[in-house]
Amino acid sequence: MGPNKELRREACDLKEVVAEQTLELRLLKKTYWASKCVFPVPLTSAALRMVFQKGTIMESSDKFFTDRAGIREIAMITTPEDQAQYQRLLGDGSQWGLSFEWIIQPAPDGLALAYLLAEDFLAGAPSALVLGDNIFFGHGLPEILASADAKETGGTVFGYHVADPRRYGVVGFGDDGQATSITEKPENPASNYAVTGLYFLDGTAPERAKRVKPSARNELEITTLLESYLTEGTLTVERMGRGYAWLDTGTHASLLDASNFVRTLQMRQGLQVGCPEEIAFGRGWIDRDQLKAQADRFAKNEYGAYLRGL
Repeated sequence: MGPNKELRREACDLKEVVAEQTLELRLLKKTYWASKCVFPVPLTSAALRMVFQKGTIMESSDKFFTDRAGIREIAMITTPEDQAQYQRLLGDGSQWGLSFEWIIQPAPDGLALAYLLAEDFLAGAPSALVLGDNIFFGHGLPEILASADAKETGGTVFGYHVADPRRYGVVGFGDDGQATSITEKPENPASNYAVTGLYFLDGTAPERAKRVKPSARNELEITTLLESYLTEGTLTVERMGRGYAWLDTGTHASLLDASNFVRTLQMRQGLQVGCPEEIAFGRGWIDRDQLKAQADRFAKNEYGAYLRGL
């Protein structure tokens, strides 16, 4: 990470847990107006890979950082081997007016495991889970996140139209437009709508996760957990329309796509995509002196100049 010090700048403003497995997610715990986030990270350290000037973990976390008020406690789930890397990258969160908690995940045993590891952290509260190597972008995103977050019971996931749904968990819809099924990597997809790596679930998620049995891959599948809500009729699937971008940076090609996407936006607009200092300063979580201290850390690059201009 040497010269890429700007990676450190974009942590999450949520309460989150980062787990370093073949996945990255966050669980946002709601306590009145506050939320927590659980965020598992891949063994391949995809969250540390660069998307233009930033690490993917920063880009993904920014959506919650910017779009959700009051989320300032974050629990990171990592492997024992890689936790130190993330701690060096993100620190304790105080530079952004946040507080980070760290949890160990010994092996990549499925996304649903995050709810078990973070059970004490969530303490019965509703939560949001987001894969850390996913990037979401689009006008109106804060509103759809706020709508999902406002629900005290049940769950909300987001469907995104993709060209090859066989690579994802796929949502099937009935004639009334309501979700009827969620199938992991189906040979014959019921639709072109993939379930994105963003899940809002109520406080029963950890208990439900305890009832999930290992799949043929010997993992606790998130789709199985979601099915428990679906069968009760308490799962909402919000379709992200054409104005949204959902980027999964899990492969070299998709990482390049995401990097080019972010670079184009930033170069065209002159605005950072994912800037925790800007968000924290705007919300009053850090003061002008703290902002200046962060700008001084990046005094020799464009990011430092951007912070000085805020």
